[in-house]
Amino acid sequence: MMDILFKVGVNAIALLAAANVVPEFNLVFRNDNPADWLKIAVIALVFAIVNSYIKPIVKLIALPIGFLTMGLVAFAINAAMLLGTAWIVDQAKATLSIGFNLGGYPPHWSYEAIGCAVIASIVVSVVSTVLNFLLVPRKVVGL
Repeated sequence: MMDILFKVGVNAIALLAAANVVPEFNLVFRNDNPADWLKIAVIALVFAIVNSYIKPIVKLIALPIGFLTMGLVAFAINAAMLLGTAWIVDQAKATLSIGFNLGGYPPHWSYEAIGCAVIASIVVSVVSTVLNFLLVPRKVVGL
């Protein structure tokens, strides 16, 4: 249980960092409204679920392409996971009233959405990696 809460927290911080850095990454919320922070937690939970269950399957399918591109296909996979998260959150927009899109997607598919997703995936990956490195305790091997 703590593992999923940790992933949601790290994803929430990484998504907020991407929203501040990437110009077309729109995450609509107000700092003074606690309900908006809950909406960000919902988006982070959806992103954690997508990364935990769908991403390993896609990476396995793309493994031959990953060898040919020396791992550069990982950027496309991460961007696809962000776009998938945006689509899932958009499907729940009627009940949750969450504002989240990448370069106008959803509802409009464009090159801006793809570029925004690739740049945002790089920011999210860097922030997640740094936070996981700093916050997850490591085992110390004694001599």
